[in-house]
Amino acid sequence: MKHSEKELYLREYSLLKAQGKPFFPYAVAKDSIMACVVLASIIGMSILFGAELGPKADPTTTTYVPRPEWYFFFLFELLRVIKPALLVPLATIGVPTILMILMLLVPFIDRGPERRPERRPIAMVTALFVICAMGYLTYLGASAGSPNEIDMKVAAQYEPGKLIVAQSGCLACHKIGENGNDGPGPELSDIGDKLLPGAIQRTLENPTAPMPSYRELDPEKKRDLVAFLSQLKGDDSNPGEQ
Repeated sequence: MKHSEKELYLREYSLLKAQGKPFFPYAVAKDSIMACVVLASIIGMSILFGAELGPKADPTTTTYVPRPEWYFFFLFELLRVIKPALLVPLATIGVPTILMILMLLVPFIDRGPERRPERRPIAMVTALFVICAMGYLTYLGASAGSPNEIDMKVAAQYEPGKLIVAQSGCLACHKIGENGNDGPGPELSDIGDKLLPGAIQRTLENPTAPMPSYRELDPEKKRDLVAFLSQLKGDDSNPGEQ
């Protein structure tokens, strides 16, 4: 900013400051009143409508899906984007900490007196980028399929196998339809087109690390599991649907 522009700004600021009211007690009183209104509204809604806490935790279940509150969905999705295990600390600690430090340093980095948005393109573009990125990651996190649920219609004889897949944690590394994760394992939505039942069973019994082995799985459950995976086809005429 030029020296003449800075002097003009300071002159206009001093005139407006002289015409206005002091911060204390006028602005403090307004903020206090608004804070009391917000607090009273929250207390009133909690008394009238209560708080939805959801069902009680069942420590014996193996199908519980831990999910964060909606305002943490962008961090939840960030963990899905950064897949390598070595980079998980970067997603959980590094990125949020770096962004928080940068946010705290903004007043020291940008010391210009200009406050008009159109005259601060870098700050405005950065703010819009952060807001859009958080909004997009929040949307992806909210719409992500459950890691232990398969929203797929199959014939009755394949239902036991579908349940075994859902409860065995397969969707933590694989994706079937709209459910599960994109890795580190391959997508299984059309595994029936790629492998025969015998090959699927051999893969389950002698998998590649870090996939666990299902060699000791109950034979009947293993048969149901192979049957369900074998009928997963990539075409529209899925033989498992009815």
